[in-house]
Amino acid sequence: MSTSIPVEWSAVAQNLPEHAHNKIHTDEGARAAGFAGALVAGVTTYAYLVHPLVAAWGLDWVECGGCELRLRVPVLQNDLVRCAPRTDSDDTVVVDAIVDPDTSPRAVVRAWQADTRVQAERPGEDLPVHRFALDDNHGPDYAVRAGDDLDIFVERGIVHPAVWPSLANGVFSKELVRGPWIHTRSRITHHALARANADIEITSRVVDRFVRSGERAVVDMTIRADGAIVCSIEHEAIIDLSVQ
Repeated sequence: MSTSIPVEWSAVAQNLPEHAHNKIHTDEGARAAGFAGALVAGVTTYAYLVHPLVAAWGLDWVECGGCELRLRVPVLQNDLVRCAPRTDSDDTVVVDAIVDPDTSPRAVVRAWQADTRVQAERPGEDLPVHRFALDDNHGPDYAVRAGDDLDIFVERGIVHPAVWPSLANGVFSKELVRGPWIHTRSRITHHALARANADIEITSRVVDRFVRSGERAVVDMTIRADGAIVCSIEHEAIIDLSVQ
């Protein structure tokens, strides 16, 4: 693994067209939910946050590293987001999403370079298995379309790591959510690289439901590409904002 230290990088936050199906990512839908404007998809904020990690650690991190993503305060469309790395007390690399002049992180990624453990199965409610081929919205250029200037994924034909929580969001959208909803947290572990247009299988299990600022669900997911496990995710979202 590389010993390079991640360095700060900035981007103007953008919503990708495919996220408009969740109305919280439109001005109209976000304002109806009490926000000042369109919320940028959490997976797009995540794509920005992993830029410093990939720039420093390369595809090794995408193949066998991972992180915990926490989405604390929404990033709005056209915000200038500073992705600022720091070292935590235990030498863990943390990348904060900062929108000046507020110095409190809007989102945080706590990353590790190598961990290929597949999470032990937990009891819960199995969701339908999802099988499909990756399309143009879920490929090497995911972050480039959102304003990233790191082109290693396009050059190598490797699926961008933000695709995996984006696919997890797709499962939530189809199986769990009611109206506008918000992705709040993910623990993501990479197990292998995936190529563009891979055949995908996602197995999912709801392991917790609770109410905090809305109804929330926690789902364990395993994502396979062309038959091999490429990612395991613990994914959490507010699935119904109307529940108090």
